[in-house]
Amino acid sequence: MGSKYTKRYTAEFKRDAIALVDSTGKTVTAVARELGISSEPLRGWYRQAKADRGEGVPGELTTVEREELKRLRRQNAEQAKTIEVLRKAAVFFAKESDR
Repeated sequence: MGSKYTKRYTAEFKRDAIALVDSTGKTVTAVARELGISSEPLRGWYRQAKADRGEGVPGELTTVEREELKRLRRQNAEQAKTIEVLRKAAVFFAKESDR
């Protein structure tokens, strides 16, 4: 069973780990073992770094695109709530004007 605690790594640590994979030519798993971390987070960081450099899988989002997508989804949710409030207000006032 997994731990409830998720280890957080600094951006500097992530950059250094990615640079180590690039500069040594070692596999992600070997570098992760040397650093004493799981290979899965390092693999994800490395994949994202490649996408940010334009070397990723076609259609894969860059970090900037992911951040914009999150922002737009948040904005969309806020606007949907606003529309719902306005719709309910319109129904309320329509009933009031019928009296």
